[in-house]
Amino acid sequence: MLNPSLYKAFCFIFCILPLSVPTSAIPLPEVRERTLSREQYIDTYKGIAVGQMHRYGIPASIILAQGCLESGNGNSRLAREANNHFGIKCHDWEGDRIYHDDDTLQECFRKYRTAEDSYYDHSEFLRTRPRYSNLFLLDRTDYTSWANGLKQAGYATNPRYAQLLIELIEQYDLHQYDLLPLQDTIGEQTPAVRPGLFSHGFPGEDVFSIDVVRRILQTNGKRYVLSAPGDTYQSLAAEYRLFRRELTRFNDVAPDAGLAAGEKVYLERKAGRGERGEASWSSVPGESLSDISQRFGIRLQSLRKLNPGVTDYPPARTVVRLR
Repeated sequence: MLNPSLYKAFCFIFCILPLSVPTSAIPLPEVRERTLSREQYIDTYKGIAVGQMHRYGIPASIILAQGCLESGNGNSRLAREANNHFGIKCHDWEGDRIYHDDDTLQECFRKYRTAEDSYYDHSEFLRTRPRYSNLFLLDRTDYTSWANGLKQAGYATNPRYAQLLIELIEQYDLHQYDLLPLQDTIGEQTPAVRPGLFSHGFPGEDVFSIDVVRRILQTNGKRYVLSAPGDTYQSLAAEYRLFRRELTRFNDVAPDAGLAAGEKVYLERKAGRGERGEASWSSVPGESLSDISQRFGIRLQSLRKLNPGVTDYPPARTVVRLR
């Protein structure tokens, strides 16, 4: 017969000890982060891609295909932790950053507040870098030439980069989005700007109520916003506590100038020359010096002085000095 004392000790060890085992030692069901499929990624961002196509002239198919490849359908570390969907490195970036192994160890990449900000910056990056200027001479529906042009300009080091983009576009019929008008994304609206409210008045001016919260972006170190439908220089001046004539002067337009949706509107005086590394620009068809001034954040008068003999409406492929 078992000694009563030993029996009690056995019961104590058997019943009480398991309760003291750390919970970390207990196997738990595997918890995985939700990942996006390629179809889900395309469905999520097709609207903003179409919007960017109409603002900047970059095919929506190319934007979506690059987003898929560069972000691993939104599942890469850069996409998840930095909202960087296009693998854009820091370069002259003054914002937040993240370090990640790429061509070399711990390279610096741009970090964004939202994925949408990454899409805006990608368009701006292509539009303002001289090495990509020839792309904007291509037809918006010619995704094959755009893909090859991106590879030739050095966007990626993968020798099959252009072919990967083309195959992805054709496999998922992304070229259908290149034909869509701004307000139609397969029956859906392009993403709206988040609602908000701002109103105030100035002596001699009306009081305006603004129903959007905008992203303030930068080109050449100068702050600007993209105009929304219904905006005017007067309403934007009121929103940002400026005088209308002051705002039109910042943007080198007449005091009574109109404003279309999607235009850059600078909130401060533009620079006297372009950023380092951007010495010149090859003009695209129909582009004026005023357009180039807005694109690169350079005062129109300064641009004229840098380019004596260049007319306000230069022929396509005219080399325009930026510095």
